[in-house]
Formats: sequence, C-alpha cells, structure tokens
Amino acid sequence: MNNLSRREFLRSGLVAGAVTSLGGPTARLTASGKQAKSTGRPNIVFILSDDYGLDGVGCYGSDRHKDRTPNLDALARDGIRFELCYSTPLCGPTRCQIMTGRYPFRTGGLTNPTAVRPVPKDEYPLARLLKEAGYDTCHVGKWRQMGDTPGDWGFDQYITDPTAGGWYWQKSYTKNGQLVETDNEIYYPDVTHDFAVDFLKRHVPTSSSKVAPFFLYYASHLVHGPILRTPDSKPDEKDPVTLYNDNVAYLDKQVGALVAELDRLGLRENTLILFSADNGTTGSGLPNTIGGRKINGQKGTMLEGGVRVPLIANWKGVTPAGGVLKDLVDFSDILPTFAEVARAKLPEGVTIDGRSFAPQLRGEKGNPRKWIFVQLGRNWYVRDDGWKLNQAGELFDMKDAPFVEQLVPADSADKVAVAARKRLQAVLDKLNPAGGKTISAEEETKEKDRARKQRQNQKKKQK
Repeated sequence: MNNLSRREFLRSGLVAGAVTSLGGPTARLTASGKQAKSTGRPNIVFILSDDYGLDGVGCYGSDRHKDRTPNLDALARDGIRFELCYSTPLCGPTRCQIMTGRYPFRTGGLTNPTAVRPVPKDEYPLARLLKEAGYDTCHVGKWRQMGDTPGDWGFDQYITDPTAGGWYWQKSYTKNGQLVETDNEIYYPDVTHDFAVDFLKRHVPTSSSKVAPFFLYYASHLVHGPILRTPDSKPDEKDPVTLYNDNVAYLDKQVGALVAELDRLGLRENTLILFSADNGTTGSGLPNTIGGRKINGQKGTMLEGGVRVPLIANWKGVTPAGGVLKDLVDFSDILPTFAEVARAKLPEGVTIDGRSFAPQLRGEKGNPRKWIFVQLGRNWYVRDDGWKLNQAGELFDMKDAPFVEQLVPADSADKVAVAARKRLQAVLDKLNPAGGKTISAEEETKEKDRARKQRQNQKKKQK
C-alpha cells in the first residue's frame, strides 16, 4: 500500500461526519441525494472487517472512534447505512453464510471448528454464481476458518494465509495456491491491498477493449487479535489501547485507499461497495460506547454486541445519499442481493434463506424481511423489529436494543408479548433448526473451552 498519511486522507474529500439514529424513532429511509438510474451490471466490492461492531464506527455513533473512521463515515454519508444488520457471533459461521446464502443448520457451518464442513461441491457458492454470470472474481485476505481454498469456492484469483486469527507482520502468504516466502517481514494487510489494487487496474475498460465486471471480496484481518502495531504506529508503541486505536484507523485508511483507487481508475460510478463485519467487537481494551452507553454483549455471545454489525452500501449515483435504513438484514441476504444486481440466476433445487435488498440500494421500498435468524452451535434465535425468541423459549423485549435486551416473564399476559411469542415461534417451527445439521453438547463444550483459551492467550500477548 502506498504510504499516504492519515492527514492526506483527511484532505482527500473522503471525510464526513454522520449522525447516528440508534435508539431513535423507526424510519425507513432518509435521503438527501438524488437517485440515478443504474448504468448496468455493476462491479461489486465487498469489504468484510473482522471483530468490528457498531461501536467501532463513527457514523454509528461510536464515542471512542468518532474521529478515526472518516472514510467509512464518508461512504455512509454518500450512500446507505443499515442499522439492523445481523451476522453470526463468530468468524467461521458468518463466512459460511456469506458464501452460501444459507443458515448454519442447513450447511453444518455452525461454529468456528465446524465451518470447514460446508464444501463447495455440496453448495452453490456466491463466487461461482457470479462467475457463471460473467464476472471475474477475486478474494484477498482472511479465508480460514472455511475449508478448501478460495479457488475451490469459485474465485479466479486469491491471496490468503493459514490462520483464522490475525496475520500481520509475517514472512509468508499464499498467492493463487502457491506459497510465497519473503526475506524480510511484510505487513500482510498491505500485501493483500496491493493485490486488490492490481486486480482493479486490470479491469479498466479502454476504447479498444471491454472488460468483464468483477467481484472483489476484500476480507481484512483488521481488527482481529493479536492487536499489533500498524505501519502508522510508533515503532516502539506497546500500549494495547493505543495499538487498538491504530488498528481501527488503519482499517479505515485502507478502505479510503481502495475507494480512492476506484475513483482514480474511473470505476467508481459502476461499482457497488458494501462494507460490513463478521461479528461484533471483542470487548478488549477500553469499552466502546455509543452515546455513552455500552452495547449489550460482545463477540461470541448471542447478544446484540456479538451479532449486530455495521452495513454500509455505496453505489455512486444509485444509492440515495445519506440514507438510513432500519430494514432487517442478515448475512444470508448477501448472496441473493449480489445475484440480483449482477443479474445472476439463483440455483434451482437449493434452499436460499436470504432475501435480496437490491431494491433498497436503488432507493426503492423493496420487500424487507419481517424477521432475521441467528445461530451459533446449538443456540439460535429469531428476531423481528421489536422482539427476540431463542431456542430455550425465552422471549426478549428489544425496544431498547442494542443496549438492553429485557427478558419477558414466561407467564406474562401482556397481549403484545403473547402475540410476539406466538408469531416468532411459528417462524422457528417452520425453520426447524433442530432438525438440520447439528453438533453434540460435548463438541460445543470443547469449542467454548478452546475459545476461552484463545482469548486468554490473546490477552497475554497484549500485556
């Protein structure tokens, strides 16, 4: 990555503030810009950050990081910010859901260790779907915990690494299936970024030739632990809080650099950019708050802090500028949305759980979900815009989410709560997660122990 300073990015015009409406009145869409008609099938850039919840992004109201995400805030200012987007609480299952458009109980990608169970021959992967529609496909960055290689899942080109955690100052990586070893230590996020930019450069149309549209899956390791220095950190910096802040700023800087490159190459007007995260923050370092309040839960939990993530869409000239949507979205929706904008045909005979939000990207009402579903291992829940019901039959009032999830007494006679329980139970009965692919209680206990030890080891490294 070129060595643009943060000050230079602040001058670049990719900077803007935004006002959060978390906890405010429900509104479908507010827009200050004019909608333009799509010029055709867009390029698609999907940026997936790691361990990065709402509380890390300025435009979502982050108190701690309000000045560290100018480029993400600019994307939201000129595009659409979704407020109710749900991943799974861990990296692996989220990635399985993105690639398949299917819930964990259908694919077997239930936890991090079981994320290797879905295999491309048994699924209809997102990248393959887009390839069949004429797109060139490229993956950069984190791939594990998923099994096989990005190439097996339909990516024409890819650069990745062997770890499910952070891969930063290293001397090796994998490029299109071949191990690349370096004499000197490299900062791997910069290597992946350069690979992505090179891919973009090869898709600039000329007067004498046309190029295929492309799908770039930019899966950053930032800000997954171990939290180490970035190229912009002080060389001798040791303070874990400062280093974490540096990692958030560097993620934003790379997003800004990628957007600037699309602009420079003349690709921006026909490129849909989607930014999100695989799960919520880890809770390490200083607590992140929104308007002085801490989100309930963190990565690995079935609470809002574990699963509710940022989702920013920017399609220049198409997405209404400054849009704020409270439509429910979960990560099974990524595949059908990309398929619709790419005019790709969804596979026959395969249950796709997602619902496209492509119309909303154009400023239309679309067909928003009435509920979303989240699963991790043997735990799951269904949630609508006001209530949440889990596998144990516990009903939660979510009117003050993401800060409070109020357990409703099982014998409550409140008519609204009773109706919500009945409505959400009907959804769970139809989905029948218990009748799908599952794991044993023993496997789940081992996974929790492994995750606990991993967190302890990361804390030791940061001291």
